[in-house]
Amino acid sequence: MQPTTQPTTQPTTTAHSARALRSQGALAVLRHAHAHPSATRADAARALGLSSGSAAEITARLKAARLIEEDAPPRTGGRGRPSPSLVPHPEGPLVCVVDISHEGWRVACVELGGRVVSEDAGRHSGTPAVLDDLAERVADRRALHGRRLRAVSACVAAAVSGTTVVQASGLGWDDVGLEPLRPPGVPLLVGNDASLAGLAEARRGAGAGAPVVLHLTVEVGVGGVLVVDGRPIDGATGAGGEFGHLPFGDPALRCPCGASGCWDLQVDGRAMARTLGRPAPRDPRTEAERIIAAASSDPAASDAVAQAAHALGRGMGGLVNALDPEVVTLSGLATDLAATAPAALDDGYTAALMRYRRAAPPPVRPSTLGPRGPLTGAADAAFDTLLTEAGLDSWNAN
Repeated sequence: MQPTTQPTTQPTTTAHSARALRSQGALAVLRHAHAHPSATRADAARALGLSSGSAAEITARLKAARLIEEDAPPRTGGRGRPSPSLVPHPEGPLVCVVDISHEGWRVACVELGGRVVSEDAGRHSGTPAVLDDLAERVADRRALHGRRLRAVSACVAAAVSGTTVVQASGLGWDDVGLEPLRPPGVPLLVGNDASLAGLAEARRGAGAGAPVVLHLTVEVGVGGVLVVDGRPIDGATGAGGEFGHLPFGDPALRCPCGASGCWDLQVDGRAMARTLGRPAPRDPRTEAERIIAAASSDPAASDAVAQAAHALGRGMGGLVNALDPEVVTLSGLATDLAATAPAALDDGYTAALMRYRRAAPPPVRPSTLGPRGPLTGAADAAFDTLLTEAGLDSWNAN
C-alpha cells in the first residue's frame, strides 16, 4: 500500500527541484557575466546551452534582483540592433580588497566583472599598526556602500592560515591576525598575494583557457600557486604555494623562515647581492631592480642576474615535473629575470625537466595583469563566495 504522504510530498519535491534549477541557471548566467565582462545575453546563452527564452527570463530576474543590467552599445550604422551587454547593476554587490605588500597598501572596491570602482593607495612603516588605518578605510567604505559591501578580501605578502599572517619575512610579522579589517557582519577572507595573483592570471590573464596553470612570482623570495580548472590548490589552511621554501637552494644557507637551503635565497635580490659580494640588502626587491637595470652595461651584474634566472628555471622545472601544469605563468621580478637573462632561465628549466618532457615543455608566459594581479585575484576569491546559492539567498534577503 502506498504511503498516504506520497501525493503531497511529490509536488513539494518537484517544486524544490524547479527552484533549484532556476537558481542554478541564474548562478550560471551571473558567473558567466562576472568571468566575461561585457558579454551579451546571447553570448551567455550560447556558452551555457540556454534557449533565448530561458536566457531572457533569467536575465530579467537578475535585473530585478539588482545584480546585473543590460547596457545597449551605441548603434554603428549597420543592419540590426546591437546586442546589449550584461554589466553590473549600479546598486549591485561590491567587495573590498585590502592589498598589503612589503612597503605599500591599497584599498579598493570592486564590482562584478572585476572593475575597480574606487581605490586608495599609500605606503606603510612595516609594523602591524598599519592595520588600524586600513580598518578605518574599510569601515568608511562600509558606511558609504552599506549592504552592497558583501565581503572584505585581504591579500598579503606572507604565509597565511585562515585570517592570520603566520609568517611574513619581508614585513617582519609573525602570527598577526587580520580580524581588525572585518566590519561587523561582513565576512573576511585572507590570502597570499602570489597565490591570488596566480588565480587571476589563470582566469583572466596569461593562463586563461588552460585547465592547469602553475604561477610563480618573485618579490622577496618565490611564491605562487597551482590553479586547476580555475580553482587554486592552496592547501588545508590556505598556506599552500610557499614554493620558495622548497630546498632547491644551498643547504648551507639559513632562511629567515627557519629552514635551510630555501629556493628563496637563490633567486631574489639577496642572491644577486651575494653573487656580487655585497652585504645582504635591507630591501631585496629594490636591490634586485637595481642589479637587473645594470645588467645591460655591467658584466658582473649580468652574471648575477643570469645565476638567479638559472636558479629560477631549475626550480620551475622541478615543479613542472611534480605538478604537470599545461602552462607556467610568471609575475613580479620573475618576468624581469626571464626578459633579462632568457637563455639562463631556459637552460635551467630544460636541464631540470625529465627527459620525456623536453620535446614539448609547458610554455612559460609573462603576466598580462602585472602588479594588478593580487588585487584582481583577491576580488575574484571574494566573489567566489558570493556567487553561490547561499550568496544569492543572502543578497535577496536584504
